[in-house]
Amino acid sequence: PPGPPHLFLSQQTYMQENQETLASCSMAFLAPSLNNPKVTLIVLPRWNLNRSSRNLLFPTKPFSPKPSTIIKCSSLSSITPPDHLEQSTDQTTHDDHDHHQRPLLDQVWREIQGCNDWEGLMDPMNSHLRREIIRYGEFAQACYDSFDFDPHSKYCGTCKYQGEHFFEKLDMSHRGYHISRYLYATSNINLPNFFQKSKMISSIWSQHANWMGYVAVATDEDEIRRLGRRDIVVAWRGTVTYLEWIHDLKDFLRPAHFRDDPTIKIESGFYDLYTQKENSCKYCTFSAREQVLAEIKRIIEKHRGEELSITITGHSLGSALAILSAYDIAEMKLNTVVSSKNIPITVFSFSGPRVGNLKFKERCDELGIKVLRVINVHDKVPTVPGIFANEKFQYQKYVEETISLFPWSYAHVGVELALDHTHSPFLKPTNDLGCAHNLEAHLHLIDGYHGKGRKFCSATKRDIALVNKSCDFLKGEYGVPPHWRQDENKGMVRNSDGRWVLPERPRMEAHPDDTAHHLEQVLKFASSPLEGL
Repeated sequence: PPGPPHLFLSQQTYMQENQETLASCSMAFLAPSLNNPKVTLIVLPRWNLNRSSRNLLFPTKPFSPKPSTIIKCSSLSSITPPDHLEQSTDQTTHDDHDHHQRPLLDQVWREIQGCNDWEGLMDPMNSHLRREIIRYGEFAQACYDSFDFDPHSKYCGTCKYQGEHFFEKLDMSHRGYHISRYLYATSNINLPNFFQKSKMISSIWSQHANWMGYVAVATDEDEIRRLGRRDIVVAWRGTVTYLEWIHDLKDFLRPAHFRDDPTIKIESGFYDLYTQKENSCKYCTFSAREQVLAEIKRIIEKHRGEELSITITGHSLGSALAILSAYDIAEMKLNTVVSSKNIPITVFSFSGPRVGNLKFKERCDELGIKVLRVINVHDKVPTVPGIFANEKFQYQKYVEETISLFPWSYAHVGVELALDHTHSPFLKPTNDLGCAHNLEAHLHLIDGYHGKGRKFCSATKRDIALVNKSCDFLKGEYGVPPHWRQDENKGMVRNSDGRWVLPERPRMEAHPDDTAHHLEQVLKFASSPLEGL
């Protein structure tokens, strides 16, 4: 090349010194910049350089190599016009630098859980926060992946897996969590599109219940050390349908009565789903509310004296239940273990609707509940209910205080992280509103998000095929079929006679034997009169 004689470092020597860097690269060499004699690292990804369709621009910013400097190949998302590629490469380098310079998660977990409302952590995106958002999003996604939504199955509306095998069946055993209990809700409320019911009249698992999620606890000692505490997770399932359930919303508010303040109001459909029970069904003799409160109480009692956190997650309808249950746990003071010390409660919400009025939002803030709402700006669900009177309305507080019976004033809770699926080079344009709402698509966007105005670039190498698990959103050039996740042969197996049958599933445990005891303790602990328990 022109300029001073170039410095060439053999591939063998460089690989010995930078094995981690070159794990995803095919070639690397050092050369001088044309305008600066300092050394510049040029990395060539594994691309077929004979293909004329690839338009490559190598980074040319000079640097002085140090043993701690690690440069990683750009992801495929950096196949962009030349004026954007350098920015994308810089983001990947910054993310790598952050990965090696940042403190460990156990040192900053309170900040990642939102003790400072995530100030300074989202722009640019903190790598710890990114990974934790994705991790909790996958806990919510597990609710969809394990749910039997086949109306031709007598098990429709339940979880496909026993609790002790839940994470193993979903290839999540490495997460270090154990299912503590499953959560159920009665389907005997006037919200038909909230639930999945079997078309089989006889022999179905339950006429009245739907499986709604689970409570899990970190039990692996290595994971507990990594997290810096023992984490309690509550994951709520969303709806299988996309827009149909929105039409079920009654769109009027009712007092929560979780404390003696009737001005705190919740959307009536969410309230019914959370508080109603059905004594004739063994899965619904306790409401979803009673189930989660009793279980949180039991776990806290069991691990009293340990550093704990309560993290609640959900997508769509599950997001509404996540915020509602977080408020309930805090209002009932279950996270207060000793005087003036609270167990932090954090909600990672995905594509969630508004849940309550402005007073509900203000009370959540007073209780110290931290909510990070991840949304796609093209998704319609986060805009409802409260299309006209919401937190963006200048006179909302005045309206609520002067017109006490005004039933349509809603406010979002917490901090919003707004994403835009048009920024991902992997996703195709679509008019399918379900794609914009899809949870896996949101996790894909989190993986590539680096901050406002920054180029999309994968930071965790999350598999893009996951996007099409239950939708048709990826560009055709990636060769991933839409809606690809399904049970082999729809769960049918051959019996000893060679006939294809749907095997019987073991009966799910309805409620732990000590549920009533711990629920009684919850009521004793709470100082305010309650309704609905």
